[in-house]
Amino acid sequence: MAGHSKWANIQHRKGRQDEKRGKVWTRLTREIIVAARQGGGDIAMNPRLRLAIEKAKGANMPADNIKRNVDKATGNLDGVTYEEVRYEGYGIGGAAVIVDCMTDNRVRTVAEVRHAFSKHGGNLGTEGSVAFQFKHVGQFLFAPGVSEDKVMEVALEAGADDVVTHEDQSIEVLSSPTEFEAVQKALEAAGLKPEVAEVTMRADTPIELTGEDAARMQKLLDVLEDLDDTQDVFHNAELN
Repeated sequence: MAGHSKWANIQHRKGRQDEKRGKVWTRLTREIIVAARQGGGDIAMNPRLRLAIEKAKGANMPADNIKRNVDKATGNLDGVTYEEVRYEGYGIGGAAVIVDCMTDNRVRTVAEVRHAFSKHGGNLGTEGSVAFQFKHVGQFLFAPGVSEDKVMEVALEAGADDVVTHEDQSIEVLSSPTEFEAVQKALEAAGLKPEVAEVTMRADTPIELTGEDAARMQKLLDVLEDLDDTQDVFHNAELN
């Protein structure tokens, strides 16, 4: 199964995230709080919290910060109450966009998201307007040069659903969200370290954008990602 410039797009996204560590910590803090509030503060019983804490450690968030956020969420400290909300819309060339937010003020957040779409050539859609084009999956991405045979053997044995080799020779492993941890542990035990390991919304059918359209789409995505309440932005655009 072939793909487009998956590696280049993922690397660009990682670079953008690394540039904004302060924003990354804010997002991770909110994810920890919501995960702990919904599933409790015991990471052994709360996979979502476990994953959020792993991401926080990967972003070098101090352990004290992590503990304080778990305590805040489970009632040991007073804090702001966040709720999760998802917005769907269209970008350049009809590209599908999902914006996941955590907010303490829905009115403010929807106004900011709508303004970002309309100012930069997109349109905010209704609930369900583009979500059907995505699947909720566990995703692992390996750089070009990693052994496809080894990745496939380990991943499928551990419960992965599919292993995809793209045109640029990067390798993508896909699993159900519930099998994510099992596949992750098996890959790590085999000495296979993915560049990206996350539970995400993956587009079924990418739309390729080039030149000015790609630049305009990137601007829209950057603005959406920079909104204070944004946690994640998912889209089906391949930018070349």
